[in-house]
Amino acid sequence: MQRPLAGLSRKNVGRELLAGVTLVAIAVPLNIGYAQIAGLPPTAGLYALVVPTVVYALTVSSRQVVASPDAAAAALVASSIGGLAAAGSADYATLALAQAIISGVIFLLLAAFRLGFLANFLSKPILVGFVAGLAFDILVSQIAKMLGVRLPSGAEFVEKVVALFEGLGSIHVWSALIAIGTILLLVIGRRLVAAVPWALIALVLTTTIVVTTGLDQQGVAVLGEVPAGPPAFTWPMLELATWIALVPSAIALTMVTTAEGLLVSRSYGEKRRYRTNPNRDLFAFGLANIASGAQGGFAVGSSTSRTAAMEQAGSRTQLPSLVLAAGTLLLLLFGTALLADIPSPAIGAIVGIAIVPLLGIREFARLWRLERSEFAIAAVCFLVTLLVGSIAGILVAFILALINLARRAANPAIDVLAANDDPTQSLLEDGPMGTVTAPGVVVIRVAAPLFFANGDVFSQAVKRAVEAVPEGGVRHLVIDMEAVTDADFTAAESFASLREWLRERDISVSFSRLRANLSPRLKWLGIFDAETAYSTNRAAIAALSASAAPAEGDVVKDGTAST
Repeated sequence: MQRPLAGLSRKNVGRELLAGVTLVAIAVPLNIGYAQIAGLPPTAGLYALVVPTVVYALTVSSRQVVASPDAAAAALVASSIGGLAAAGSADYATLALAQAIISGVIFLLLAAFRLGFLANFLSKPILVGFVAGLAFDILVSQIAKMLGVRLPSGAEFVEKVVALFEGLGSIHVWSALIAIGTILLLVIGRRLVAAVPWALIALVLTTTIVVTTGLDQQGVAVLGEVPAGPPAFTWPMLELATWIALVPSAIALTMVTTAEGLLVSRSYGEKRRYRTNPNRDLFAFGLANIASGAQGGFAVGSSTSRTAAMEQAGSRTQLPSLVLAAGTLLLLLFGTALLADIPSPAIGAIVGIAIVPLLGIREFARLWRLERSEFAIAAVCFLVTLLVGSIAGILVAFILALINLARRAANPAIDVLAANDDPTQSLLEDGPMGTVTAPGVVVIRVAAPLFFANGDVFSQAVKRAVEAVPEGGVRHLVIDMEAVTDADFTAAESFASLREWLRERDISVSFSRLRANLSPRLKWLGIFDAETAYSTNRAAIAALSASAAPAEGDVVKDGTAST
């Protein structure tokens, strides 16, 4: 088992500590903004940076992934809990805690049963569309905050857009100027010196301006008083029905975090050549979310932007995360008074800049250019998430994933092979038919497991290949089984019907290059009852086309080893 803080040494400890200070400067303002997106007090975002961060850093296998609430998680929290309680209320905060705990338990179950592969059902187009829908909804709220326009509490996306346009005539000029100045500082500053914590500098400058000029008295919204003190143990007291009502949204949070978190962890591990353990990472996410829910925070996931920032800063260990936890705790103990006058337009600008990459504009353009069907999947997920809600979005995402999987599985590559084993024609594509591998012999290869989704497709493809040859032109059918890794009962039933159809036409059936571990299963299913198969296609073709008896052990013919 990998030790905590793997990769840390005397040579890099200074660099890692400096990266930790940078991480504090990046994470604190962002988490305050994400807490506001989620409809929670600023302390919820800060509490999530203390105990959960320490727990995650000491248990995860990745040396670099930073765990924290992010924009997508915050939007999911707001959209899923908003219909159960009013944002900002005590009940709302309690629901957010419970949701994080449920998500943590689901993570632990995924790790225990090694089910992390389920996140693979969320393909890249699905994730792009889903996250973009959440991000666009957030962006509308942040634009309103930047312009000083009030949006109705708990409003859906369309209502937010309508309220924003209706409020354009009452834009607060000072709020808009603060937001514009913050955006310019972030964009220009990052292009000049990317390593500088420009978000923190922007907050310090705008807060100083608000305090010295009294702009808060002229209508510029500020963060307000932030309670001081460390996070304390708490546990949400809810009825069983309420806990159950939170399960779907907790599943959505878990699956999105799993898909993104494991992908980021694996990519950095491969890049820096250290091993990662997906199930251990899921275990770490589980403990972190339970700790967050029990310490006044909210759902924790992987932060792609902060992980990238640490990579850029030269960090290769989890020490910066521990520095982040310590720095946030010191801020909660001694520095919350410094947060009270932070202008909300500046927070909105910082969050807005942070989520623009989540809109996936480049990804949508690339999908449109390379694969229109994948673009359509991403667009559907985007629209459903945006217009109906996050839970509906994740459900549609899974349904589309299953449909896409079934479509691909039901249409495997099925080819007629030439004598040199090269495919001469795909039986699933339009084109000239009537191809034989050798005189009187057709060798067909299917490149997929045979199961309920494609058993009939395979049978129909074989029939088309046989019927396309002039009557009597096919005496032997050889099925190349090299790429077949499994079969099920439905496929066996379909194959039994196919074999009967071939017998009626006096066509024998043989198998080529059967996998040794698959032979007992095919025998059990009744597809054949022999122990051996062809070793090569060429031997089968030569033997059958010459109408000679194949060598012993070389062919399985009509389910019986020929001699």
